[in-house]
Amino acid sequence: MAAASICRNLRLRLIPSKRIPHSSLISTSAPAFSTLPLRDQEEIGRWTWSKLFLFIPGAITFGLGTWQIFRRHDKNTDSLEFRKVQCKGVFDEKKSIYVGPRSRSISGVTETGYYVITPLIPVPGDPESIQSPILVNRGWVPRSWRDKALNSLEDEPQNSSAPTSTEESPTTSWWRFGSVKHKDLEAEHVPSVIPVEVIGVIRGSEKPSNFVPSNDPNAAQWFYVDVPALADACGLPERTLYIEEINEHVNPRSPYPIQKDHNMLIQTSRMPQDHLNYVLTWYSLSAAVTIMAIQRVKPRRSRR
Repeated sequence: MAAASICRNLRLRLIPSKRIPHSSLISTSAPAFSTLPLRDQEEIGRWTWSKLFLFIPGAITFGLGTWQIFRRHDKNTDSLEFRKVQCKGVFDEKKSIYVGPRSRSISGVTETGYYVITPLIPVPGDPESIQSPILVNRGWVPRSWRDKALNSLEDEPQNSSAPTSTEESPTTSWWRFGSVKHKDLEAEHVPSVIPVEVIGVIRGSEKPSNFVPSNDPNAAQWFYVDVPALADACGLPERTLYIEEINEHVNPRSPYPIQKDHNMLIQTSRMPQDHLNYVLTWYSLSAAVTIMAIQRVKPRRSRR
């Protein structure tokens, strides 16, 4: 009553307050450190994993972009690869190596053959010739071509080991001087080895799949191009240059070997500039999907 009289004298109006039940004075709320129900925990866990999955595409595309950087670096290191060159020399046919088998479709018919790789050696006394031997992939040849070449190499030692009589009988000694002179005239007219002009593209060793057998140089079994091993088999240095001849000047009278087309060779290969374009593409895609993921998980502001 005293409070009411004081408020009346001061002209103040009391606002009636709600009565709080006595039972509500006893707190029944859970303590601050109490855990959420199991169902709520599972929902929060699923939401956390779903947020993490949103960032996986960005991580994958970022990794692909980084891998393209390493691929570009590898090709820039070996800057001579895929360069077009012109070489002059003489083919050492006896050291030809056949790599295969390789299938080729000719007029709709699939035929099995091989790549023939032959050392190109310098021409003595020719300043325009190559200065060191190189390996040339001359193109694709059918199986019969390979079998014929191998058979001729097997028969050559037998023919060269045949005895030849060098003794002269008294009855033929009178024409000895004239005969030798005649042979010298024939030797002068024997055509020398004709140099060849080779136009090709510098390449490296092939990377075979797990299903390709290993090369066996001792058995003359070559299933893929291994430049150092091929050079060693031909008696050449390990870092011998290897080129693939291209068919810029096709001779219809001599269809084999069938060289690769220059345009197809470049189209089926990835140049360093192509890898740079891939880097920019993958990194841009990574940034885009990452930004989208951040916007998705970012808490939204409630509008009033």
